[in-house]
Amino acid sequence: MFSFFKKKDPQPPKPHYDPTNIKVTDLRIGFVFDYDMKTWEVIDEFEYDWGDQLFTYEYKITSGTETLYMRVEERDKLYCIFTQKLPFGKLGQAAQFFKERQTGPSTIDFEGTTFYLDREKPGFFRSTQDEDSIEVIQWDYLDDTGKYILVIHQWDEQDFELSVGVVEPVSVVSNILPR
Repeated sequence: MFSFFKKKDPQPPKPHYDPTNIKVTDLRIGFVFDYDMKTWEVIDEFEYDWGDQLFTYEYKITSGTETLYMRVEERDKLYCIFTQKLPFGKLGQAAQFFKERQTGPSTIDFEGTTFYLDREKPGFFRSTQDEDSIEVIQWDYLDDTGKYILVIHQWDEQDFELSVGVVEPVSVVSNILPR
């Protein structure tokens, strides 16, 4: 016998993305995708708040034993910036410049390449798993081609972090799938 008074099963929540057209801006922890002939998994997600409703998202990604950070950023168009963290002391004299002057030089020579200051941005940083944010200053340096990037984060008066990597079009990321 049918029961007209039976409660309907609750509908599962709708995903935040179109399952037929998942984009790099839809990434969340647990998603997987292909880049540089490897499959990567998003293992952490971060948000930068630069003020004036301007946000940047960064993902900690892993492929086997390799770990990178992928920042999704929009200027004239959408880009993916893949970086790897390195010891800050590898900057040599530039590291000393940051620590002594609390600002960045206009150029940095690093491993045979000259990087030019593109922009300095103060803002707030947080893990998307946490409500609390901390202040950060970020300096982006680009080489002559605009393809290679050197990023400095300042977390505290004497706490700096170095990342280097490449700027890529979003088309290099493919086969995005949720877990």
